[in-house]
Amino acid sequence: MILDKFINNTGQWLKGVGDYSHIVMSSRIRLARNLAFKPFPSKAKKKDLVEILSLIEEVMNRINFFKQATFLKINDLDMIEKQFLVERHLMSHEHAEPSEGKALVVSDEENLSVMINEEDHLRIQLMQSGLNLDECWQIANSIDDALSKKLDFAYSLQWGYLTACPTNTGTAMRGSVMLHLPALVMTKQINKVLVAVTKLNFASRGFYGEGTQASGNFFQISNQVSMGYSERDVIQNINELIRQIIEQEEQARQALLVQNRPMLEDKIFRSYGILKNAHIISSQETIELLSMVRLGIDLDIVKDVDRKDINALFIMIQPAHLQKIEGKKLSAAARDTKRASVIRQKLGGN
Repeated sequence: MILDKFINNTGQWLKGVGDYSHIVMSSRIRLARNLAFKPFPSKAKKKDLVEILSLIEEVMNRINFFKQATFLKINDLDMIEKQFLVERHLMSHEHAEPSEGKALVVSDEENLSVMINEEDHLRIQLMQSGLNLDECWQIANSIDDALSKKLDFAYSLQWGYLTACPTNTGTAMRGSVMLHLPALVMTKQINKVLVAVTKLNFASRGFYGEGTQASGNFFQISNQVSMGYSERDVIQNINELIRQIIEQEEQARQALLVQNRPMLEDKIFRSYGILKNAHIISSQETIELLSMVRLGIDLDIVKDVDRKDINALFIMIQPAHLQKIEGKKLSAAARDTKRASVIRQKLGGN
């Protein structure tokens, strides 16, 4: 029941505003932190994890950033509730696995979430709409400063912040940007772009991050290494790369408009028509169709739909969300029917 307040809300990162929001859905900064002289979660015993959670919870209760946040113990949640939080990008699949001492802290606007005792003792995540890594970092840094005044973090003068995964050691910061790149996919340039991303030591993942494949023409680009770079270096490097990809996507969109506008408009309006009128629809088909409608909005071809509503639908049509909206478990077939109903209601269909 405590998660019901999130169902009808659109997280701040889905608002469809900010720099380059026609291509960049969201920006995220994640900081990993571990307590000094405490075993990492993978090596900790049950009593250690419970003790660490209690210590962190006590500290958070005294910090203003968390005054209005929701504190959730993972073992108190059922499977649908945990999947619901994963679908909203508030925690990882790994964090949803049952274990004592795990918790999640979420701000009301959903721009801040903190995983406690995932791979590291703390995973602090800030998300914003559009290309906005700088503001994400400023807020994350302020939260980190507030926590470090009350918690002793594991830190080495030689290596920086110590983390469970060596690639995170150093600043222990990961920056990532979620990009919508339908034109690069349609013009078959995307593979060349992704190869270049890899050669520059960046990672490319799908809509749900690590371990997921690209769907709906969404690609999440993030730094792979933090050691040897300052936080400002990491952000600057990501911003430079993202702006280059944005420029290529914009060029590909213009090329499609100039060279084959009738085909493009037909594909967009067919997608829109199916979404407004379908009574049974799968998750994968929905994601692909929503991608085309979002492109139509960004190119001012579709004029009566808000980008924010389309962004929200990418989340609302996921299995756990449909079941939370319905208030009960649904079979796969029932979810396909409910999904179509939710979309028609959102888009004013039949």
